[in-house]
Amino acid sequence: MARTEMSMVTLLDRETQWFVARVGLESDHTPRVHSFCHHAIRQPGVAMIVPDARHDPRFSGNPLVLAAPGIRFYAGVPLVDASGYALGALCVASTEPRAEFPQITGLVELARRAERVICR
Repeated sequence: MARTEMSMVTLLDRETQWFVARVGLESDHTPRVHSFCHHAIRQPGVAMIVPDARHDPRFSGNPLVLAAPGIRFYAGVPLVDASGYALGALCVASTEPRAEFPQITGLVELARRAERVICR
């Protein structure tokens, strides 16, 4: 659907971003401080798109941008529980920047499905 090298379902705790499902990444976690999803969940209900992380002041110095996996593009949808608390995100990432991401509607739909599974 998204045609990206990486896709993840993340859950965040105080210090760690956990990849509860992932494609294109070897690690099962990263420090929350390096997490793109940490920024995405700040606005529950709103998708976050980063066309080129190298040019975004939030991420230009991030080790996930500067070294492997070399993230350039990111799109993430917060996963929110019934109380409105953001738990993590459903996201995709690529090593190539993207000016557009027409698949965002599909990503939002998948995120709503993931919420139903996670929040049972």
